[in-house]
Amino acid sequence: MEFFFEVLIGGLLAGVMYSLVAIGFVLIYKASGVFNFAQGAMVLFAALTFVSLLERGVPFVLAFLVTLAAMVALALLIERAVLRPLVNRSPITLFMATLGLSYMLEGFAQALWGAQVHGLDLGIGDEPLEIGGLLLSQFDLFAAGTAAVLVAVLSLLFNKTRIGLSLRAVADDPLAALALGIRLQRIWAVVWAVAGFVGLVAGLLWGARLGVQFSLSLVVLKALPVLIIGGFTSIGGAIAGGLIVGASEKLAEVYLGPFVGGGIENWFPYVLALLFLLVRPAGLFGERAIERV
Repeated sequence: MEFFFEVLIGGLLAGVMYSLVAIGFVLIYKASGVFNFAQGAMVLFAALTFVSLLERGVPFVLAFLVTLAAMVALALLIERAVLRPLVNRSPITLFMATLGLSYMLEGFAQALWGAQVHGLDLGIGDEPLEIGGLLLSQFDLFAAGTAAVLVAVLSLLFNKTRIGLSLRAVADDPLAALALGIRLQRIWAVVWAVAGFVGLVAGLLWGARLGVQFSLSLVVLKALPVLIIGGFTSIGGAIAGGLIVGASEKLAEVYLGPFVGGGIENWFPYVLALLFLLVRPAGLFGERAIERV
């Protein structure tokens, strides 16, 4: 039983890493209805910029602030130059725009910083830590704590501030919000800037875990089942979806892997997501679409 709880808690902590990427999707989708496939490239760009600055002798705090400024500027530029001209276009057009944008960002990052693999050390070890008789990863505990702080800050921002109230109004009914004098472009700019910050946090944690390399952008694929399970419009759903995906894939690998072969954790989340699509297409916390004819 002790081994079961170690696997379960380890999976829950790993799932928090998936949630960090999924939160970036939720923020943009909730505000503008755009599924930003370029979020993975933004995670890569953030990690690559930060580690490249460190390797050039820039102090840690200054490198973080410069990377944060670069990510906010990049997010604002994307919103202004790419997505704002495509307002009111079909969802497939917006999706294809962000898909093309992801490849452009990867190419720009390669031209700017090179294509070599970098190691990223945040000063947090990955040695097991014994808590209550269970061995847990120090890095996973740190990532979980970071995610908790990030979610708390985002909750305060979107529930207790004027910008947050405006965002909720835009998410509920963009036309009504526009009629009340809410500037949609300003809200979209703020959301994209926040998504850039979330991409930076996710990029640093994933870069420290996997190394800073171009395959890091593929972490976006693991966020898809998280979004399907939790819902595309809920930050809490992104956290819940990440926990479910992380725990289920680890338990499946340990207890089902010996019967069906190794590597089950690579595809099991997608099977789970498919089941959710059949039973609850909107996800656990997603908003069901109601169309009146």
